[in-house]
Amino acid sequence: MIRIAAVGDVHVGADSRGRLAPTLAGLADRADVLLLAGDLTRCGTAAEAAVLTEELRDVGVPVVAVLGNHDYHAGEVSKVLDTLHGAGIRTLEGATTTVDVGGETLGIAGSKGFGGGFAGACGSDFGEPEMKAFVGHTKALAERLHDALARLDTDHRVALLHYSPVPDTLAGERLEIYPFLGSYLLAEAIDKAGADLVVHGHAHSGVEKGVTAGGVHVRNVAQPVIRRAYALYTLGDSNAPATLATMSGAAAP
Repeated sequence: MIRIAAVGDVHVGADSRGRLAPTLAGLADRADVLLLAGDLTRCGTAAEAAVLTEELRDVGVPVVAVLGNHDYHAGEVSKVLDTLHGAGIRTLEGATTTVDVGGETLGIAGSKGFGGGFAGACGSDFGEPEMKAFVGHTKALAERLHDALARLDTDHRVALLHYSPVPDTLAGERLEIYPFLGSYLLAEAIDKAGADLVVHGHAHSGVEKGVTAGGVHVRNVAQPVIRRAYALYTLGDSNAPATLATMSGAAAP
């Protein structure tokens, strides 16, 4: 059994020192890995990333992250990534990492993802170059996510995203902004390659639970949704290695 702690949209800023770390105390006793589903920072500065790494310094488990839209805002993505990598935080964009837990392996494929919408109300890469670029970006990231998941040869596979692959977890958000919250292309990539669990953030007014058309569990772990420091999920047991269980997490900061 592998225990996964996950949270997104922590939006760490310069005034966040000392807020996150106390809520993560004892995490290593409850989880085997911590997944961060984007919007790690408030405005995407290296200084904010440094505050985040300080808060995560004593977490005691591997930390794997993807960036979110906020993390791109200041144009310091390379500095943010350098800061995270320097602290041992693994960041993924069309890439994978593996965590070994008691003889079982957890493969994580990560991507920020992007928008575009869902079946019946989605954009297409037709017309103006700006529209082609918008949808083309999602297509490219979805393809990279598929290829990353397909490369994993592990006991369990998780897709770590910021944008949502399904509309289910957006319930509560205004329908008009669904195209900016996720894309069906991400779900198609996941279903084609296969996964046991998807976690994402970004949709602050959404709901936690959803599922892809292919039956893959999707969880929106944006902190305003889960209303705690992190959500806990378990994958696998001796009888059903692909089962998913949900556990309660710690209180939010």
